[in-house]
Amino acid sequence: MDKNSTALYKKMQAEVESYQNLQKSCVKVVKQRALLESQLNENKCVLEELNLLGPENKVFKLFGPVLVKQDLEDSRQNVAKRIEYISKELKSSTDTLENMEKDMLKHREAVSKYQQQWQVAAAMK
Repeated sequence: MDKNSTALYKKMQAEVESYQNLQKSCVKVVKQRALLESQLNENKCVLEELNLLGPENKVFKLFGPVLVKQDLEDSRQNVAKRIEYISKELKSSTDTLENMEKDMLKHREAVSKYQQQWQVAAAMK
């Protein structure tokens, strides 16, 4: 291989490594997003159940091995805040995932371009 082909090959390898690292990061974000979605669904179910309760019902929260009585309205507000927080985190992870996918596309295109240039350089020998 001549110097030009070697340089193109090294650039292509660097792009492939960057792409693979992005893929690994993307998998982590997807797992995190799935966890957030399950937490969101769980909290929505809890809020639905709390909304079914009347003022005469008692609500308890588990703190370690102890059940502690909690005000119904406080429980509703806490769950609503949790839903709001999880929703924000979910949106953030979705945005991160979209940006990662854009970056992955750029790296794929760069790899393809370097492959073509490398093949042309190799064919000209």
